[in-house]
Amino acid sequence: MRRRPKILAAMTAVALAITVTGVSSSGGPPAAASTPGPSAEAASAFSAAAAKYGVPESVLLAVSYAETRWDDHRGASSTDGGYGPMHLTAVDPSTVVDLSGKRKVARTSSLRTLYKASELTGLDPVALRNDTAANIEGGAALLASYQRSLGHPVGAETSVAEWYGAVASYAEASDRVAAAVLADDVYSIMARGAARTTNTGQQVVMPAVAVSPDKSQVNKLSLPAGTKASSSGVECPTSLGCEWLPAPYQDLGGGDYGNHDLADRPKTGKIDYIIIHDTETSWQGTLRLVQDPTYVSWQYTMRSSDGHTWQHVKADDVAWHAGNWYVNMHSIGIEHEGFAAQGATWYTESLYRNSAKLVRYLAARNNIPLDRAHIIGHDQIPGTVPRTVRGMHWDPGPYWDWEHYFDLLEAPIWGKSVFPVKPGSIVTIKPGFDDNVQVLTNCTGAGTTCTPQGTNFVYLRQAPDDAAPLVKDIGLHPDGSDSTTVVSDIGARAAAGSQYVVAKRQGDWVAVWYLGAIAWFKSPASAPDAFAKRGLVVKPKKGLASVPVYGRAYPEQSAYPEGIPYQVVTPLQYSILAGQAYPVGDASIETDYYRAVTFDGQPPTDHVQVLGKDRYYQIWFGHRMAYVRAADVDLRPAV
Repeated sequence: MRRRPKILAAMTAVALAITVTGVSSSGGPPAAASTPGPSAEAASAFSAAAAKYGVPESVLLAVSYAETRWDDHRGASSTDGGYGPMHLTAVDPSTVVDLSGKRKVARTSSLRTLYKASELTGLDPVALRNDTAANIEGGAALLASYQRSLGHPVGAETSVAEWYGAVASYAEASDRVAAAVLADDVYSIMARGAARTTNTGQQVVMPAVAVSPDKSQVNKLSLPAGTKASSSGVECPTSLGCEWLPAPYQDLGGGDYGNHDLADRPKTGKIDYIIIHDTETSWQGTLRLVQDPTYVSWQYTMRSSDGHTWQHVKADDVAWHAGNWYVNMHSIGIEHEGFAAQGATWYTESLYRNSAKLVRYLAARNNIPLDRAHIIGHDQIPGTVPRTVRGMHWDPGPYWDWEHYFDLLEAPIWGKSVFPVKPGSIVTIKPGFDDNVQVLTNCTGAGTTCTPQGTNFVYLRQAPDDAAPLVKDIGLHPDGSDSTTVVSDIGARAAAGSQYVVAKRQGDWVAVWYLGAIAWFKSPASAPDAFAKRGLVVKPKKGLASVPVYGRAYPEQSAYPEGIPYQVVTPLQYSILAGQAYPVGDASIETDYYRAVTFDGQPPTDHVQVLGKDRYYQIWFGHRMAYVRAADVDLRPAV
């Protein structure tokens, strides 16, 4: 009998799917909305504030970059009350119930640094929230005050290496390990240098500065030492100071249990994917849910405000998070505090940076490629059978900055014009983010237009025309209607890092094979959104009019030993037609099924891996990935 928690695994760990319905758009949205004009001259503001408060300009720039990438929220705050490019916080010191529910503890990440900056500068808090130059001045004043409190001199001419303790203090962290995370990020940024155009159109450049900081200064901070991951047994980079909060493995009676499965990966199945989720609830609610044995599970939870991380399930065990048992068998799930429809409000720089550190660590430990075929969003996971496709999830959503994330992973998304974009070639989508403001709807209710902000995708149309309707996705719209601009509707979106095979080229427009049909997007030569690269593609074998695609790569019936029921492999509602081609994301996946249906896992029929000989390829097919049988297709290099 199939257990209730395993059925719940068809849901995300926390994020509940927003139904793909609402305001339709037969004509599709405009290609992009205009970006608001620039605010005050940020570059000169950094220089002036650094000189006024005696902070080395490179320190001030790097702290701001680590906190916000120099972006100005135009008077709005992030989720933890941070304002402006210096992320000055203005939330009343709060208390939260600890995870046992027995006592109140202070949340130090909510300290009111904006008001502290106001006292130091004499500037009105309103100005510190809304004026870029004032905000930067407030951040400089804070850094100078931290430097003095540690007994160190200030001055633009002081050694950058001697500001490590002040930078660590800027984190307003709860312990020295967490404080050092920000300081290490800041000095890493200084060593690399940075340059970008901010979300308000400001050009800011920070030259690289080679420096070996005095890390011993962090020991002078009046903070507890904190817990390093290596000493607590969690699977996490030591610098992150992760905490272990176990998801319960518990017998619930009546053949039911929760909320994950014990395994011995990679012996019982390779770990091929790291899945990026968002929680659709607060961090505290998320942590409570993962401790509920009647709910589902995931390996890690990451807090928005500071990127603090909890681990719940060991990597060698199977968590129930992807909504697809085959993907669960082969993946690690990371939940990020946030709401997909609100996007950048929740996806803070601290969250991105710490998440990237964790993913780099996990990828190295498990030999997972750092690419978009293996570091994927929940929105890329296919349904298992046709009826589950529509209920699959769309987090982390259109506002997750994949390009920046992969820069932090030190594996940038392909963006080179080495080969011509022509029929038969593979293209990687890279539309930019801050200046790629696509129109979306229903973020705050049916019929509403979402607040303009950067997005990670380009729309796909049925013809090479801005007014053409969006392409169809019969899995999400079984009635045959067009895809829409609704924020949860991924049916016509080609996201950053995804790959497709070019079918046609017409002026500024590129047509690719997508869900068994042709889909068009604009990619002018002067500002391309797609770049050709080498790779392998699959095409239907000669003589086949079409071949099926699948949501999982289970073994053939003859592979199952006595006592383990055959898991039927049902094609999805899509097909690859003769003449079409799709890029291969992975040609070496396991064809297997991990049998785990009872709490005690008695061998030889439970908690065992069934391996098949029937080979599959993972392919880029639509917005989501899919699997195709090797016997049905030819594998060959792209043009």
